[in-house]
Amino acid sequence: MNRNTCLTLGGCLAIVACGGGGGEATAGIDGRGSPSRVAVVSRGTVSAFGSVVVNGVRYDTSNASFDINGTAGAESDLSVGQVVTVVGSTDENGQDARADSVSFDTLLEGPVESIDLGLNNFVVLGQTVQVTGNTLFDDDFTPQDIEALAQNDVVEVSGFFDANGNIRATYVELEQTAGDFEVSGTVSNVDTGALSFEINGFVVDYSSASLSGFPNGAPENGQQVEAEGTLGGSGELLANRVELEDSGLGASTGDDAEVEGVITRFVSATDFDVNGVPVTTTASTSFENGGSADLALNAVIEVEGEVNASGTIVADSIEFEQEGTLELRGAVEAVGSNSVTLLGVAATVTAETIFDDQSAADLMTFSAASISVGDYLEVRGFDDNGTLTLTVVERDDDAGEAGLTGPITAVADPDFTAVGVTVRTTVDTEIEDADENEIDAATFFAGNPVDDVVDVDGSFANGVLTASEIEVEDD
Repeated sequence: MNRNTCLTLGGCLAIVACGGGGGEATAGIDGRGSPSRVAVVSRGTVSAFGSVVVNGVRYDTSNASFDINGTAGAESDLSVGQVVTVVGSTDENGQDARADSVSFDTLLEGPVESIDLGLNNFVVLGQTVQVTGNTLFDDDFTPQDIEALAQNDVVEVSGFFDANGNIRATYVELEQTAGDFEVSGTVSNVDTGALSFEINGFVVDYSSASLSGFPNGAPENGQQVEAEGTLGGSGELLANRVELEDSGLGASTGDDAEVEGVITRFVSATDFDVNGVPVTTTASTSFENGGSADLALNAVIEVEGEVNASGTIVADSIEFEQEGTLELRGAVEAVGSNSVTLLGVAATVTAETIFDDQSAADLMTFSAASISVGDYLEVRGFDDNGTLTLTVVERDDDAGEAGLTGPITAVADPDFTAVGVTVRTTVDTEIEDADENEIDAATFFAGNPVDDVVDVDGSFANGVLTASEIEVEDD
């Protein structure tokens, strides 16, 4: 696993996460003669280390404890892309964020049963794992995406449940040593005679398991649980431990809170859950990248607000998260204060952009400030009103070629445009259609490929990417 992945660019967003029973601080000076501090809780994806950055906020971890799957650990046990809960404090202005504790819990660990490249998902212990444009794979995979997966690979998955009980992966790690497997989810089909239950159709035998947290002493339908054990002869999990899960934040009335995740229950814009945490909006709630009408099951959002007496977050703001479906690969031509240019495209980075150094330098404190002209980058992002806004920036050792992935927006045979880049075909360009059949350029252009998603490799010079290979993606 590569631990040296870092660092979000730009100023940290004002923290609005809270919790941990700290309550709302009183302005002024506390009994120690220091400015009053506000307890905070933030649950979301790690985007940097050297301290921990979650939801765009950097927390000083110099005095923090770390809990890794229920065991005391260290910051070095975590990876960028994993979902964690940070409990700590800020000053009364939402600045100077300090972590008291950081906890991480694996959602799923086990052997890969099947892979569907068309649907961009795979199955582990009966659970469907969805890979998105923002999913990170650790550096034991080559390439670092779903195409490197193989059946029977043992993987550890972090992410968020969606409304269907599937997992939207934020991080996938290849496990090198055998151990107990782990599955989390909603209990169904409890059989009190056989002492078993199911999670999305996957059988868990708890007859020999230690049980923890169950009000009536045993698992019941509808409960959220985590089960750990080994595989039995019929493919079931022979659990040695089953624990009732609490999806709440543990925040007190008046605390601030910040939660990143998927809408898993939706009644209305004033009554919904984000991965089990209840949220409501008001007329003063602000929205980014969408509006209240876009709130729906499986929408991926980041909520910030204040916890009311019923434990619901009253949202001050909601941001709809965007998936990095567009990709550029090539040498850096320019670096700005909030942008990086490659293949002639000036792409914007934000406070939540993830920077991951996979080059030989393996720099822990990797950021935009670390990037030099000539560095080889692979970047992913989305179209933000004509600007490519980046979700992930990865530095690699020079691959010797440039490339891109995205939809074709204009055609002028022998050229076309994709992700803002002019792509030129030649007699030497190898082209493969969505059915993996080799075709010539005349057939390609005759098919009116506008809106087709293509993956292009080639060489970039004088503002043009000359294609050596073009693959039309199967949407």
